[in-house]
Amino acid sequence: MNRLLLLLGAALFALPVTAQKKTAPPSKVLPFGKIEIADLEMAKCDFEPDANAEVLFNKGDVYYDSSFDISGEYHKRIKIFNDNGKDEANIRIEYYGGNRLEYITDVQAETINLVNGKPEITKLDKKLIYTQTIDKVRNAIVFSMPNVKAGSVIEYKYKYHTVSISNFPSWDFQQKIPVRYSELDTSIPDLLYFRTVNHVWMPYSKATHDSEARTMPGTNPLSYNDEKDFRVMENIPSLHDEPYMRSYTDNIMSLQFNLTSVKSSYGFYKSYSDTWAKVGGIIADDEDFGGQLKRKLKDEEPIITKAKTFKTDDEKIAYVFNQVKTLMKWDGVDRWYTNDGTYRAWEKKTGNSAEVNIILYHLLKQSGIKEIYPMIVSTREHGKVNRFNTSLSQFNRAVVYIPVDSTKEYILDATNKYNLYNETPDMLLNSSGLYIDKQANAYDMLYITKAAPARQVVMINADIKADSKMTGTADISSFSYHKISSVERYKTDGEKKYIDYIKANDNNLKISSLKMKDMESDTLPLVQNIAFDLELTGSDGTYIYFNPNLFTPIRTNPFLSEKRATDIDFGHRNRYEINGTYKIPAGYKVDALPKSIRMVMPDQSISLKRFIAEQDGMIVVRYVISYEKAFYEKESYPELREFYKQMQDMLTEQIVLKKA
Repeated sequence: MNRLLLLLGAALFALPVTAQKKTAPPSKVLPFGKIEIADLEMAKCDFEPDANAEVLFNKGDVYYDSSFDISGEYHKRIKIFNDNGKDEANIRIEYYGGNRLEYITDVQAETINLVNGKPEITKLDKKLIYTQTIDKVRNAIVFSMPNVKAGSVIEYKYKYHTVSISNFPSWDFQQKIPVRYSELDTSIPDLLYFRTVNHVWMPYSKATHDSEARTMPGTNPLSYNDEKDFRVMENIPSLHDEPYMRSYTDNIMSLQFNLTSVKSSYGFYKSYSDTWAKVGGIIADDEDFGGQLKRKLKDEEPIITKAKTFKTDDEKIAYVFNQVKTLMKWDGVDRWYTNDGTYRAWEKKTGNSAEVNIILYHLLKQSGIKEIYPMIVSTREHGKVNRFNTSLSQFNRAVVYIPVDSTKEYILDATNKYNLYNETPDMLLNSSGLYIDKQANAYDMLYITKAAPARQVVMINADIKADSKMTGTADISSFSYHKISSVERYKTDGEKKYIDYIKANDNNLKISSLKMKDMESDTLPLVQNIAFDLELTGSDGTYIYFNPNLFTPIRTNPFLSEKRATDIDFGHRNRYEINGTYKIPAGYKVDALPKSIRMVMPDQSISLKRFIAEQDGMIVVRYVISYEKAFYEKESYPELREFYKQMQDMLTEQIVLKKA
């Protein structure tokens, strides 16, 4: 793994350089152990009063040291307002320590409480600072702050060091709790050119740039400038989870630094602007990825022999995919590289995501699937891949890519027991993957999307009784991702909890029978046959009221908040069809029917059609809700919110029957 992570300019490493000059901290950043009484007395965040905790300041000072290694000094202070904020006292700092690429040293931590009007400091015992091994390349420093209570202030500081000239650490201005003050001070020699990815939408309260002339001594002295940037942001709101929000990484205000070129001691420039082809070639040769692709597995022959008996590629793919899903257990760790290796993982029948899916790739390849490639991807939780940033840290999973023809492709992931071989996992959609074809020396990015909508069709046939009860049957046909999620929920929760889910916890709705058909089929929709009885509450001896929106996936409005801080990603397009036939009881007639209507978003991306009519003593209902796109920028949230409000009103509008 080392050569994947170390992009070293050898000409820069052996030469000494004079000491760095640090920028003096502003008054809002106090030295470790020094605190203002006002911060200890503070009861709430000034700009986010409901917050459980607040970052008082977060300071980073990152520079190149005399060996041209990257060094960083970090200091963070947090105010705990109540017991719900005490989770902030559990600290975890991850780094690439397994291959000696990065180091975390000089960790100090303490808790400050106000006792009898004076600060009382409780220092963390260094014996309670632990180094956790995540895998062969990643480690974490973990500790919990002592004596934490509502009103405490906690702080910790540490030093960071990396032997890579390119591994300049990113900086997060925003956190999951509000931040009063965030400061980043960087110093980068102009021998190194970094492209800064600036993902911020608030203005800096202070941003300065300075250039200081320096000379690197040696046989061939080299003059250069230290480019110093000082950035401050204040009163930064917390980033809360929102419905249909992509990852924390995609939305947080942050800076990233990507090395693009290095000036050598002879005045020449070496490009580090990696192409995806170059990155793909590197990982294809890496022992923990490419080196595993052809590795023979113990007792693999029976699966391969059986797979070769099938006539079509789809049959082979389905068989091997289901075998790996059944035999292998994902350990919950997401990596694009292997940890124990595929041979050992196969023996244990457990492994990380790369091990599970590289095993799948190997068995499919050996079974005769000719056009098949390993691919590295990023899950939705990990973040969207930026195609213009050739950094491997953007990826966290390996999967299998099979281009079937010009109109169809399979992306297989055997880590989830409920995935289907012919459906790209929902968590991979709307991002990019890098596929690896070592034989043809072809490595390219592929945008992962799903063009066709996922469908769900509800068919209801019911009798309305004069005693204000409804008895009937419902057939729900779930395709694509709706099938996957329903089967997973049913098998994970069990039938009783699943029935509560499809009832939407409506105590007036009783389900007497539920039959699930084609749960195990890779190609057929899931069909749920339901027999039900419904008490029509609110009805009296004269009027019967009922809402025909039964057993639909759109039960509540997720967009109630007036404001939105993040983009909306539904993952995939959807199409919902609700069809109902309701028999009017003898002695009753229709008093009020909702109007047949069509409603469309201003950009035409979502439409709702409603048809309701009376025919021969029956009420016929049909809703069609169609989504033409899956992603909405936060700027379009007001229109989306208003559409959902009107749609919810239409879906809850009642039919009224009156006694004749």
